[in-house]
Amino acid sequence: MDTSWIDLRNGDPAYYNGCMKFIELSKETLIHGKTRCPCNKCKLNKWHSVEDVGGHVLLNGFLKKYRKWVFHCRVDEGRNNFETPSDLGNAVGQDDMGGLLREAFGVDNSESDNESQDMHENEGLFDMHEEFNFHCEVNNELPSSNSSEEDVKYKRLREAADDGLYEGCTTFSKLSFILHLFHLKCMFHWSAESFTKLLELLIDTFQIKEFPSSYYEGKKIVNDLGLGYEKIDACPNNCILYWGVFAEKDECHVCHTSRWKTVKEKENNKGEKGKEICKKGEPAKVMRYFPLIPRLKRLYMSSKTAEDMRWHFVHEDDKILRHPSDGEAWKSFDKRYVEFAEDPRSVRLGLASDGFNPYRLMNTNYSTWPVILIPYNLPSWLCMKPSSFILSLLIPGKHSPGIDIDVYLQPLVHELKLLWEGVDAYDAHSGNKFKMRAALHSTINDFPAYAMLSGWSTRGYKACPTCAHDTSSYWFGGKMCYPGHRKWLPIDHPYRSQGYLFDGTNEYGIAPVPASGTDILEELDKVKYVYGQSKEKSKKNSKKRKRQQGETSHDETDDGDGGEEEANRVIWKKKSLFFELEY
Repeated sequence: MDTSWIDLRNGDPAYYNGCMKFIELSKETLIHGKTRCPCNKCKLNKWHSVEDVGGHVLLNGFLKKYRKWVFHCRVDEGRNNFETPSDLGNAVGQDDMGGLLREAFGVDNSESDNESQDMHENEGLFDMHEEFNFHCEVNNELPSSNSSEEDVKYKRLREAADDGLYEGCTTFSKLSFILHLFHLKCMFHWSAESFTKLLELLIDTFQIKEFPSSYYEGKKIVNDLGLGYEKIDACPNNCILYWGVFAEKDECHVCHTSRWKTVKEKENNKGEKGKEICKKGEPAKVMRYFPLIPRLKRLYMSSKTAEDMRWHFVHEDDKILRHPSDGEAWKSFDKRYVEFAEDPRSVRLGLASDGFNPYRLMNTNYSTWPVILIPYNLPSWLCMKPSSFILSLLIPGKHSPGIDIDVYLQPLVHELKLLWEGVDAYDAHSGNKFKMRAALHSTINDFPAYAMLSGWSTRGYKACPTCAHDTSSYWFGGKMCYPGHRKWLPIDHPYRSQGYLFDGTNEYGIAPVPASGTDILEELDKVKYVYGQSKEKSKKNSKKRKRQQGETSHDETDDGDGGEEEANRVIWKKKSLFFELEY
């Protein structure tokens, strides 16, 4: 067979003619109308129709190392004849489960892997005298970075991906089918009980062997793919997380509340009401934390998303603001931290948080707070899609955590510190390992959530974080009013002298100068706040209570009658946990 045309460029007539001859030859070995695609993207890992294979080869180019077309031509009877096996259990599924598993576990799928997959004659992996095996091209060797536990998971999932759903099934493997079912469960909000009943019905109907028979068993298989979450117990009063040095404690050292739920104990011999006791083993409050580092690593394990994560670096800067990388904050960060910015794979993250009622009932007093991370490296048409969002925290109600949200952000900030130093990761696009670094670029929130994350009070006389102590405000008609916005206009703007159109006064002031970082740190040094102070105590003492400069309470009420004392006090309520980040 003449394969010299493979080295020609795609538009060459000889390349086109060679491609057409290959397509005609491959029609002899079709399996259910499909064949392996040898283009540079599919690399013999995917099955398509002959027409699609021709389009792929013409558009993406032919895999140059695939010279002996062992998958696309029959051997003459005079030679060692091999036929495609009648048992197609080893060729099950239209989904690329092998590619999914290689990317999930970081199995090297680069040129070295392709060489072992496509050129078996160079490594002795394909013997023409032995029975033909469709999976001889798969490299089951894991990179040394994987642990033995991950090796076991990978092999177990490979077996599920290679095993047909039932005898004679060529459409789904056991792994692909359970993933499709979980996808439908998430899309249409099936309950766990209904999912279990469906599995039982399918097993009885199709006589499926060694298949999960309940939601719990199916979830264990899916969890092997990684990207799970951690349950971290928390103090009901938002004082501490039972995490790190407090992981083994049974009682909060701040408010002395038990870690465990209280239940009523009934006394059989007495008619008295049951006493409340703590039942160990059932936590009073649990936060779900979704580790960030493995999720960022997963973005680079896929060659497609790994390439998209460089978009912010390679796209043309046409002086139009259409992406955070076009903004001044991004560019000034690059100038300050040159080493971080030199690698386009360094990740910039946005953080968003807000509360919502998961029960959709307006009269239900419940507030759950998710914390979402957005990878800004992605193109503008991808980074703000819900599929690109990374759920980081799920803080349970019943009430908002308030400025005590920093207690729940501790695991996230800990990982951000590790990411600033760099963690080992594999880049599927370039095919090599690298030090992945990440930084928190900005936060996205409404004004009340701004107060929770930053520690600046967004109520009272100095609610504006930009004007700060120069905020113009007064109490009028039972509400706080904020005039003086015309001071931000140019000094000769006509609106400045047209007070009759606004509050009746002309504006002669100038815009205040934003406080410097040094000034802000000096103010924060005066703030002393203990997270999770008892709500009952603070409610009793905060209302109309005179405080010294620097004292704070997150349950304070702005009654508007504080006068000069309210106008001169420090408005910062806490020093945000984000100040622990070096940048």
